[in-house]
Amino acid sequence: MPRCSCRALSRFAPAVLLFVLAIAIGGCATNPATGKRQISLVSTSKELEMGREADPAVQAEYGLYGDSAMQHYVDSIGQKLGAASHLPTLDWHFRVLDSPVVNAFAIPGGYIYITRGIIAYLNSEAQLAGVLGHEIGHVTARHSAQQITRSQIAGVGLLVGTVFVGALRPYSGLAQQGLGLLFLKYSRDNESQADELGVGYATKAGYDPREIPSTYSMLKRVAERQGEQLPGFLSTHPDPGDREIRASQLAQAAVAGGRRDLAINAPKYRARLDGLIFGDDPRAGFFVGNRFYHPDLGIQVIFPDGWQTQNQPSSVQATNQSLGGAMELTLQRTKDSTATAQQYVQSLIAEKKILDASGKSETFRDYPAWIGELLVNGGGGRQSLIAGFVRYRPGQFLQVLGLTRSPNDVAAEQILASIRSVAALRDPTMLNVTSDRVAIVSTKRQGTFADIVGGLGPQALSLEETAILNNMRATAIVPAGTPIKIIRKGRHP
Repeated sequence: MPRCSCRALSRFAPAVLLFVLAIAIGGCATNPATGKRQISLVSTSKELEMGREADPAVQAEYGLYGDSAMQHYVDSIGQKLGAASHLPTLDWHFRVLDSPVVNAFAIPGGYIYITRGIIAYLNSEAQLAGVLGHEIGHVTARHSAQQITRSQIAGVGLLVGTVFVGALRPYSGLAQQGLGLLFLKYSRDNESQADELGVGYATKAGYDPREIPSTYSMLKRVAERQGEQLPGFLSTHPDPGDREIRASQLAQAAVAGGRRDLAINAPKYRARLDGLIFGDDPRAGFFVGNRFYHPDLGIQVIFPDGWQTQNQPSSVQATNQSLGGAMELTLQRTKDSTATAQQYVQSLIAEKKILDASGKSETFRDYPAWIGELLVNGGGGRQSLIAGFVRYRPGQFLQVLGLTRSPNDVAAEQILASIRSVAALRDPTMLNVTSDRVAIVSTKRQGTFADIVGGLGPQALSLEETAILNNMRATAIVPAGTPIKIIRKGRHP
C-alpha cells in the first residue's frame, strides 16, 4: 500500500505528533488530478460537507444574479467541463453572483462561483470555459484541503472571514467557517496546476483553449485601469509569473494533436450578454450622501453623518471608528405573516436565538416597530446590542443592530435616530432608477475602434474602458459587421 512521505517531519517530535494527528483525522488521501498520495486533514466527505454548508452563506452574502437564463447558460457550460474533469461524477454546482467585481472562485465539494462582472469582460464561450475550468481544477486538485492542512499543521488555523462585526450577527445563520474558505490563498504551484487542468478540461469539453490566454491580458488591463488595484480574480489568485505566456504554451500543447472540432462560440456568447447588468445596480440600493435608497424594497434610511457606509447584497453597514460605533441593516423574514414587531422579538427569545430583550413598540412615519436592546452571546461573552425591528411587510422585518461603547453615548443616539428614520420611498427620481447594461451592436462600416465607438451614442464607459471590455485596442481596425459590446447608461439620480 502506498505511504505518505514523512522524512522531513520525522526530525522533530512536535511535527511527528502533528503528522500522526493528521493521519488519525484525515490520513493520506489521493489527489484525483495527480493520482498522488498526500497528507490531508480534510477528507473528501468533509469537503462535500464544507461546500454544502458554505454555499448558502455565499449566496446570502453576495447574492445570485436574477437572470435565470444566464444562470442556466453558465451552469450548462460548467456541467460539460465538470464531466470532462477528474471528478466527472461529482455533483457540480455553478452560480452566477450578482456582483460587479471581476472575479471567480471555488470552494470544496464542487461549488463554482463567477460574477456577472467578469462575465461582461469575457468574449466567447471558450473564454468562459477557461475561467470555469481553472476553478474546477482547484476543486479536483483539492487545493483548499491542502491549504487548510498546511495552516493547521503550521498552527495557524483556518482563516475565518469576518463579514462584519461578529457580534452583530448572533443569529444570522451565515456559515462563517465556510466563508473563511474564500480567504484561503493558493500557492504558485496551485495556480499553475489549476491553469494546466483548466486548459485540459476546456479542450476535452470541446472548447478551443487558444482563446484562454487573452483572458489574462484583459485582467491585466482592468487592473491597470483601476490604478494598479488587482481585480478580484487576480487578488485571490496570486499571479505566478506571466500567466498569459504560460496559458499560451498550455493551449498550444493541448491542440498539438491537430484536433479541429474545437468551439469558440463568440457570437453565441455575446448574444447572451445583451442586456446584462453592468457595474453597481441602483435597484439594489444606493447612497446619496448619508441617505440610503432601495428602490426594489421601496424604503429610505438616513444614516449618521460622518459614518463610513457600505451597501452589500445581504446588508447595509455603517461604522464610525472614532465614536466606536457600528450598525447593520438587514431584511429578516418569519413564517408568521401576522406577527407584530414585539411578537417577532419574543420569537427570537423563544427560539434561543437571543438571550433576552428589553424595549417597546413604536409607530413612526410609515411603519410600526420595536426598538430596544438585545442581550446576545458574542465578542467573548454576553453583549448588549441596540436593536430596531421595523415591520416592513407581513412576515418581513427591517432589522437594525448597533454596537457602541456605551448604551447612552453619542453613537447610540445616532443609531436610534437612524432606526426611526426608516420610511417608505416615494420620490419618483429615486424610485425609477435603472442600471447600466451591456448592449451588443454590429458595426455598419469599417473603421478604427475609437471612430466606431464614438459614433454609437451616449455610453457609460470611456473609450479605453470600452476597448478593454472588448479586449481590443482603440486604434484597431474593425471590419464592417463586427459585433461590439458597449454599456448603455441607465437612469441614475
